[in-house]
Amino acid sequence: MSVKQQELEKSWQQYKTQQRKKNLYYAFLTVLSVVVFLAIWEAVVRFQLVNVRHLPAPTVIFQTFIEKLHSTVPDGNTLGQNVIASLQVSLTGFFFAVLIGVPLGLLMGWFEPFDSFVRPLFELLRPVPPIAWIPVVVVFLGIGLKAKATIIFLTVFVSCVINSYAGIKLTSRTHINLMKTFGAGTWETFFKVGVPSAMPMVFTGLRVSIGSAWSTLVAAEMLAAKAGLGYMLQVGRGVGDARIVVLAMVTIAALGATLSALLNTLEAHTLKWKEMR
Repeated sequence: MSVKQQELEKSWQQYKTQQRKKNLYYAFLTVLSVVVFLAIWEAVVRFQLVNVRHLPAPTVIFQTFIEKLHSTVPDGNTLGQNVIASLQVSLTGFFFAVLIGVPLGLLMGWFEPFDSFVRPLFELLRPVPPIAWIPVVVVFLGIGLKAKATIIFLTVFVSCVINSYAGIKLTSRTHINLMKTFGAGTWETFFKVGVPSAMPMVFTGLRVSIGSAWSTLVAAEMLAAKAGLGYMLQVGRGVGDARIVVLAMVTIAALGATLSALLNTLEAHTLKWKEMR
C-alpha cells in the first residue's frame, strides 16, 4: 500500500470515527428531549396543575401499559392485539399506495403526454379529504380490512404521487442531455437518471405518508372495528378512561416514530451516493 493510500485510509477512518461520535451525540440529545418532556409532564400532574382525571401522569400510563399487555378491559383486546390489528390496516394501505403512487408520480413527471392524460383526474380526486370517502367505501367494500385499508390508501396515495412527481421534475437537464449524447433512449435515461434523482423526494414523501397513515388510523377504525388502537382510543373515550385514551395515543406515536426511523435507515442505505457527493 502506497503512502497516499495509507493517508486516504487514515482520513477515512477518522471521518467514520467523527460520524459515530456525532451520531451518538444526536442520539443523546434525542433521548434527553424525551426524558425532559416526560419529567415536565410528571411534574405538572404531581403538582396538580391539571386535573389528574383528564391527564394521567407518565408513571400511571406506564402502569396501564403493563396491565394492558394481558388485560382485555375495556375494549376486549390486549394491547398487542390492538397493535397487530392497526399495523395490518395501516401497512396494507401504505404498501399499496406506495406500490401504485410512486410509479404513477414518476411517470407523470417524466412523460408529458401521460401527465396530461392522468393529471385532470388526479386533480379532481386530490382535494377530497380521505375521511369524506368513508361512506362511499362502506357502500362498496363493507366494513372489513379492505375498507379500512382503502381509507389509509387514499391518505397516502396523494402524497406519494406529488413527491415523486416533484422529485423527478428536479432532474438535472445537463444529466439528461449527457445521457442522450451517449445514445441512451428515453426509458434508459428514465431509469438511470430520472428515478435515482427523484429518490430523495420519494423518501420524503414516504415519511410524510407514514405519518398521515397513522393520523387517519382512528378515522379508518371508526368503520365498526373490533380491534385496533383507534378502536381502543374510542372505547377509552366512551367509558371516560383517560389512561386508555392516552396509552393509545402514545402507542400510535411510538409506532409512527419507529416506522419513520426504519424509513430513514432504508433511505440511508439506498441513497449512499448522497454522502459521496
